[in-house]
Amino acid sequence: MRYLESPCHDPRWNLALEQYLFDHADRSHGYLMLWQNENTIVVGKYQNTVAEINNAYVREKNITVVRRLSGGGAVYHDLGNLNFTFIVDASDVERINFRMFCEPIMRALATFGVTAELSGRNDITVDGKKISGNAQYLREGRVMHHGTILFDTDSSVISNALHVDREKLASKGVKSVVSRVTNLRAHLPEGTTLADFKARLVEELGKSEVMEPMELSEEALARIEEIKRERYDTWEWNYGRSPGYTDSRRKRIEGVGTVETALTVKNEEIREIHFFGDFFAEGEVSELENALVGCRREREELLKRLAELDCGAYIRGLTAEELADLLAV
Repeated sequence: MRYLESPCHDPRWNLALEQYLFDHADRSHGYLMLWQNENTIVVGKYQNTVAEINNAYVREKNITVVRRLSGGGAVYHDLGNLNFTFIVDASDVERINFRMFCEPIMRALATFGVTAELSGRNDITVDGKKISGNAQYLREGRVMHHGTILFDTDSSVISNALHVDREKLASKGVKSVVSRVTNLRAHLPEGTTLADFKARLVEELGKSEVMEPMELSEEALARIEEIKRERYDTWEWNYGRSPGYTDSRRKRIEGVGTVETALTVKNEEIREIHFFGDFFAEGEVSELENALVGCRREREELLKRLAELDCGAYIRGLTAEELADLLAV
């Protein structure tokens, strides 16, 4: 396992570094990357950016907004967060598997006397409150697993910068984003620093993996800048997947997450459709979108079209019946 700590706090550069490691680094190695961002909202690949953020507050506070490669929901980062990324071969990973990557985090916490649990689809909790959200991206036999640890973040910014999904909160039985999360620092022995926790995490991983420090070559740095410029600096990537449409549907589905559709419809026939949400995708969702173009918005017609597809192979956990119910007039 090669290990590096990002020297940069620019989220667009850090996401470009992640992508470089995933797409271009030597695949004979696994990678662990630790990184921190200045004030940032990172939205999931399949989310509608404008719907997820409080634009006025984001502009006022000069918060960077950037889209990542993986699915899941929007998260807020500041220098009180520690972000971690694992990149390994997916041969031993059964589709999307959060536990195998979250367990080292929980083991490291246990050495400080903190009992953490994997909760729901992708959260690590302490005393029932979230300290870490996680997401994954799978492609061509590799998996990228990344998560953020709330060490000492400003929770007031989280509640102001992100639009709260009331349906999502209701399903968890709580009333606000702030009540769902907690800073890890409050649960650690007094005086424990973020540097202490990072060192313990690397030490814990080193018990099962040889941790080899990694340095970035000039060639690698140039490629990272190119990826940043071509993708993460662009409006098209960060906002352009969030256009307006003539109709939309939104539903939170148990075991799937929030699925939102934006459609252009003529003569009750789907002419264009896009999916957004905090779900996880195991295939290219655009393939599902393309397959639905030309279909009438009648439940039986939708089920006939969807019978040729495996919805769960695109949006994890989704059934044809659930999707037809969401789209039908």
